[in-house]
Amino acid sequence: MSGRKIITGLTQALAHAQGEATNIRERRIKVEDSVNVREIRKKLSLTQHEFALQFGFSVAAVRHWEQGSRVPEMSARVLLTLIDRDPSYVRRALGMDEELPQPAQKKCACG
Repeated sequence: MSGRKIITGLTQALAHAQGEATNIRERRIKVEDSVNVREIRKKLSLTQHEFALQFGFSVAAVRHWEQGSRVPEMSARVLLTLIDRDPSYVRRALGMDEELPQPAQKKCACG
């Protein structure tokens, strides 16, 4: 990218931020400002660890979101919104089988 393109881009970004009309194409995605991560996870009957593992979050991030000490950034909110609306779609998109293997049942050593 040439220096001229960078300067043009920065000039357009500044004009846009100041509310001036520019030729910038913009697409807005409607995502809830806040998502209830615990509610989404519980609806799927997953532990924090399982939820994080399945959808690519860190366990610490899930814990912080649920405790309210941190708020998911926009990209995480988009994914969380999709998970909430259609978890099957997200699992397929991530290449996961629809039916995930269930933990093995412990056999009773009863006589």
